[in-house]
Amino acid sequence: MRDSTETGEPGNYGVGFPNFLGKVDDPEARKSKLAAELANGRLAMMAIIGMFFQDGLTGSAWGDWATYTASPLRAFENELGVQAPFGFWDPLGYTADGNKDDFTRRRVTEIKHGRVAMLACMGYITPEYARWPALCSPSEKLAFADIDNGLKAVSLVPLAGWVQIVAFIGSVELFQFKYDPSRAPGDYEAAGVLGVPRTVQGTASTLADPEAKKRKLNAELANGRLAMMAIIGMFFQDGLTGSAWGNWELYTDSPLRAFEGELGVQPPVGYWDPAGLSADGDAEAFKRRRGIELKHGRVAMIACMGYIVPEYFRWPGFCSPTQGVAFEDVPNGLAALSKIPGAGWIQIVLFCGNLEIGFFKYDPTRAPGDFANGGVLGVPNGTTLPAGELKNKKLSSELANGRLAMMAIIGMFFQDGLTGSAWGSWDLYTDSPLRAFESETGVQAPLGYWDPLGLSKDGDMETFKRRRSTELKHGRVAMFATLGYIVPEGVKLPGYLSPTLKLPFAEIPNGLSAVTKVPGAGWFQVVLFLGYCELAFLKEGDEPGNYGLGYLGALNGNGRGQSFIKAPEVRKKKLNAELANGRLAMMAIIGMFYQDGLTGSAWGDWSNYADSPLRAFENEPGCQFPLGESGKYIWDPAGLATDPETFKKYRSAEIKHGRVAMLATFGLVFQHYYHFKALSFPDSYLDLSGSPNGVEAISQYPSNVGFACLVLSAGIAEMYFNDEKGEFPGDFGDPWGLKQTLNLDKEGLEKFRRYELEHGRLAMFGTIGTIAAEKVSGLDGVDQWNTDATRQAFAKFLTATTYGLANNGF
Repeated sequence: MRDSTETGEPGNYGVGFPNFLGKVDDPEARKSKLAAELANGRLAMMAIIGMFFQDGLTGSAWGDWATYTASPLRAFENELGVQAPFGFWDPLGYTADGNKDDFTRRRVTEIKHGRVAMLACMGYITPEYARWPALCSPSEKLAFADIDNGLKAVSLVPLAGWVQIVAFIGSVELFQFKYDPSRAPGDYEAAGVLGVPRTVQGTASTLADPEAKKRKLNAELANGRLAMMAIIGMFFQDGLTGSAWGNWELYTDSPLRAFEGELGVQPPVGYWDPAGLSADGDAEAFKRRRGIELKHGRVAMIACMGYIVPEYFRWPGFCSPTQGVAFEDVPNGLAALSKIPGAGWIQIVLFCGNLEIGFFKYDPTRAPGDFANGGVLGVPNGTTLPAGELKNKKLSSELANGRLAMMAIIGMFFQDGLTGSAWGSWDLYTDSPLRAFESETGVQAPLGYWDPLGLSKDGDMETFKRRRSTELKHGRVAMFATLGYIVPEGVKLPGYLSPTLKLPFAEIPNGLSAVTKVPGAGWFQVVLFLGYCELAFLKEGDEPGNYGLGYLGALNGNGRGQSFIKAPEVRKKKLNAELANGRLAMMAIIGMFYQDGLTGSAWGDWSNYADSPLRAFENEPGCQFPLGESGKYIWDPAGLATDPETFKKYRSAEIKHGRVAMLATFGLVFQHYYHFKALSFPDSYLDLSGSPNGVEAISQYPSNVGFACLVLSAGIAEMYFNDEKGEFPGDFGDPWGLKQTLNLDKEGLEKFRRYELEHGRLAMFGTIGTIAAEKVSGLDGVDQWNTDATRQAFAKFLTATTYGLANNGF
């Protein structure tokens, strides 16, 4: 091999990349690949050194911490602040020497900074909603209301004010917070909980209960760390945008502005680049990453389909004829990796490599993901879409779907790895720490024990009880709050809320408007009452939410709650009901606050919400009672209809789905009475006489071949009918001339469009219900209506909806 100096270019031995694939002649592509090689090489050098280091320390290739018993960090494993998921985390090695005094000093500093950061965060948030009355500086006539929020306030507060602030902090630091090595970090003789200075000497400066103390100190550390991150972020966005809350429109100098008009910039995140990969504004680097994102998204979409399809359909024949491995024998999910022979993997890698090198060649003159030999979704030699709005819309959809698929496939891999099942059967995940809480109150269908954030993944029963107690309190308060929204609509207390101000209860409006009507003294009484209840009565026992006070935490007639339910089943049922109702009430009260804030009315009067973008669609077909009403309001709880183009896209999709569902409903009923005899192909004849009814036919050969033909036909129809020709969504022309045959005028056409939407929506529910019922009962779309259970359920429905009249012959 020639020395690299013979060519004058480091690392170039004239043997290609790598040895048999040939040289890269294009200078730009060559420069890009060499830069990538250097970056990857540097990363790999760091990685392998780290692997060697952890292997040498722990004697394990993957660095099992449990085997590294000689670590000086072991001395601090049981300290406060050692919390999941990081444990004792010290990446910079500050405590590598195991010095206890240095650790204590740093912990004291951390606690102080955390407390200051928590106050600072509150100082950023509170002025957005409330400010002190009167003057900040009487001598300069500077009112608190005139001081801007955020960093701008620094220049508005007079120098004398800053001197007072510094003097106050210095006084607290020197005389109040004196460091005592005999006390825990952050615990001062002259200060109490959270470091608040005490005014009465001799009173307890800290919490008496050791467990409660440890829990609260851990919470303080965690909240302080979060606050430090938060306040730095607030300072950063304030400095960049000149606005305390970081208004993006003010940050005109951002290099990310260069990419605001690119594909993939979609609500609600907009142009989102938290890692700052495009911070330098390099268009070439952006295009390269966008091309990679598209490729990964396409692979992920195919991978997701590869996880889903084998659950219903598999290829007939053999995956490996020489080894006798049939496709039917290959399991779904990660377990398939070990079943496919090595020769099969070589074929897959060669096929992918051929596509990458032969078809998907990067061309800087074309858009990312657009290849001369690749069409829609990168299919080799497929036809591409002409430039225009339709192409941009489809490419944006592809990006969004690809991003979703990347998240989805990672989730599928994760649950497959945890449970050993492609679809993550919970029954197989016996090692889960959440098993400890499966029998707790509140574990209810359909979600079971639901903890998507992993708050209970450590299996800590004390932490679980604390969160459950908090949930119960919030649920009870939300139930009262929901009642407080509803009751005043029908009845209000007589007399005066404030006799001194001559303010009767009748004049207090319902909803959020009442907040400004209740006098300050009234709010003071409310807070005192709640605080008294919390401190005097709501003392935690062994069972979350049980304070010995009776139902819903309320006192009964004798002053202490004796209304304990002794029957275990009845008790469990009522506690489950309370939790469920509390959760529902929390959702309800948030919804009430939201609609009240939008409309200015406690019950969200739609006519008051004149600024809603949905007003543009009030007269569209499909606005129907009770969820909508033509000319009055439209039902769009997810806020999908943000603009006319988006509305048209969703309406078009709804109509397509409705049409497919109507055909599917017809097919689910029709196949009960009649089957096609066979599928005839030039080289085969597939007998369908033995095919099962219902959805089961999709998963069995040869009827699944017919379903594949149906999907193929639908795909061809979609490719040809992808451009709406009329002025309405879903109007792809009138090939049968029905408008003329039925003599439909504009009003008649509008009526038929409305009918189609109604029937399509009904059919979508009907199709889903029929398929679900078939999965549960094993009966097809007709037989499932002809069982004793169905007849009994229908009789109960009639009795309930007719108030028993159905039982009397009506």
